[in-house]
Formats: sequence, structure tokens, C-alpha cells
Amino acid sequence: MLRSSTYRGKQKAIISLVLLEIMNFCRQWKPVSAMIAINFAFAITNVLVKKTLDEAVSHVIILMYRQAISAVFLAPIAYFWERKSRPKLTAWMLCQLFLNALIGATLTQYFLLLGLEYTSATFSCAFLNMVPAITFMLALPFGLEKVNIGNKAGRAKVVGTLVCIGGAMVLTLYKGKSLAGSNSNATTHIVNYANTRISSKKKEIRWAIGSVFLAAGSIFWSSWFLLQASIGRTYPCQYSSTAFLSFFSAIQTAIISLITERDFTKWILKEKLEIITVTYTGMVSAGLCYVGMSWCVKQRGPVFTSAFTPLVQIFVAMFDFSILHGQIYFGRFVIGSILVVIGLYTLLWGRNSEAEETEHELKQYPQVNEQEDCNARSQV
Repeated sequence: MLRSSTYRGKQKAIISLVLLEIMNFCRQWKPVSAMIAINFAFAITNVLVKKTLDEAVSHVIILMYRQAISAVFLAPIAYFWERKSRPKLTAWMLCQLFLNALIGATLTQYFLLLGLEYTSATFSCAFLNMVPAITFMLALPFGLEKVNIGNKAGRAKVVGTLVCIGGAMVLTLYKGKSLAGSNSNATTHIVNYANTRISSKKKEIRWAIGSVFLAAGSIFWSSWFLLQASIGRTYPCQYSSTAFLSFFSAIQTAIISLITERDFTKWILKEKLEIITVTYTGMVSAGLCYVGMSWCVKQRGPVFTSAFTPLVQIFVAMFDFSILHGQIYFGRFVIGSILVVIGLYTLLWGRNSEAEETEHELKQYPQVNEQEDCNARSQV
């Protein structure tokens, strides 16, 4: 009997340890899986919006409908899901949520969609690869991120950020040989040389203007990650904060639309692709994806969440070739993507190592405090 009870006790201990390891594994990898799925959804959004923009639909109108659909979609979910845990709204909190919508949705998406209209789906994502590095550099002066060069975790974060930047530069500047594309050699030789030079110059000008818009959108998006980290501490309700973000952004983009698009015939969505695009981007991209990013910012911080942004480039490159019939270049797709992935995993390894060290230190503090209390009592 004694042996059997001891054996059962060991079995229970082993099972509890296995379950604990599984729970820790799920807790560590749940944000990673969420961010991969979110960036895959963003890649689909990028392709759909690009095809809609090519049909001469205004990017401001797309943004307005997208944010309005997101607000309508999230409002009932936020009301029923978070009605017991939602903190009281104050005037200061409403101002923060309004600013959060202006930076994170209105200005970010306005400039990104404008840059997408001037360039291509793959090229626009190349600028988004700079978001982790920009977020990391912006987080340092605000104390949201710390770097200790003396340990491996700190060096890994710095090296991972630099490799991400290098991969982004390769994606942007170095094309390399074309692996596959939609234009055949015969078609290329038929085109007149003079017309080719004129069109290439116009394309370079458009892409230069689009690059400025994309850079502005990337800076605003990086700023949103930091602002969301602050709001997540005072208003920790992802569905409600995202619903307010979409609501305020819908009002802001409606005002911009009234100023820039006074021809109300352009406000009417006629084609099936246009309706599918605004519905998907409103419910999934502006709705669920922003909820997921807000949750990840709360769990792991702004730098961790933004570190997955380069994955959009890889997903979009696949869609760009298969759906939009764009060209795939060796430098951009192979070399740049490999560097981005290596930098991303190095940065994440540094973040995880740093989190484990912090958790280990926190576990030691209670023991130190208990010893101090015991010493104090013994002295008394």
C-alpha cells in the first residue's frame, strides 16, 4: 500500500509538471501565433486594397468605410464582453482614445494607403519592415524598452534590430535577378524605347512620392504601438478601446473625405470587389487585428508586437506574384526576406531571454524580503 501510494504521488507530480510545461509553452507562444495570423490577415488586406485602388477608388473612401464597419462590428462585442470589467470613461481618457485613433488609424492608414496607391503591394510592405526598428528606437527614451549591452539578451536585441534594418534596406534597394514575372521577353522588345524611358521616369517620380508617404505612415504606426502601451495600462479593454478607435477614426476620415472628395458619386461602392474589400478590412483588419495587436502590446510590449511587421512583406510577395502578377526578384524576396526573418528571431530571442531573467529575479525577491523580515523580528 505504501509503495502504491508513493508511486501514485510520483505520477501526479510528473503529470502536474508536464501540464505546467504545456501551459508555459502555450503562454509563451500564444502571442507569437497571434501576431503571425494578424500579419497574414494584413497581407490579404494589402492585396485586396491594392486591387481596389487600381480600379480608381479613393483611398480615403476605403478608409472611411473600413473604420465605420469596424466600429459597428466591434461595438456590440465590446458592450457584452467587457461590460463588467470596463473602467469608467473620463474626459481625459476620451482625449487619449481620440488621439490614439488619429495616430493609429487615421494618419497611419491614410499615408500607408496613399503610398500603396503610388507604388506596389510588395514595395509598400518594404517600408513597414522599418516599423520594429523605429518602435525600438522610440521606446528607448520613454523607458518602455531597456537595453543592457553587458548581457546576451541586450546584445541580441540590438543585433536583431540592425539585421532587420539591413534586411529592410535590401528589400527596398536591391532587386537582383528576376526569378519569375508576368512580362515576357517578347512583350518587352515590342515596347518603344522612348515611351519606356518616359514611363520609367514617371514611375520613378511616383514611387519617390509614394516612399515619402509610406515613411510617414510607418512613423505614425510605430508611435501608435507606444501610445497603445500607455492606454493599455489605464484602459485594459481591447475590444472597447479598438471600438472607440474605429469610431473616432470613422469620424475623422469622414471629415477628410468631405474636404478631399466632394464628388459624392465616388462615395458609392458599385463593384463586388470594393464591397468585399471594405467589409473584410473593416471586420478583420481594422477590427479583430487591432484587438489582437492591443492584446499583444499588453502582454509583451510594443517592440515585440511590431517585430512581426516584416512578415507582411513575405506574405504579400507571395500574393503579389500569384494574384497581382508582379515580378519576384532574388534580392528582395530571397536575401531580404531571409535577413528579416533572422533579425526577427534574434530580436525575439533577446526579448524572451530578458523576460525569463526578469521573471527569475522577481521569484528571488520574495525570498530576500522574507529573510529581511525574519532578521528584523529576531533583532526585536
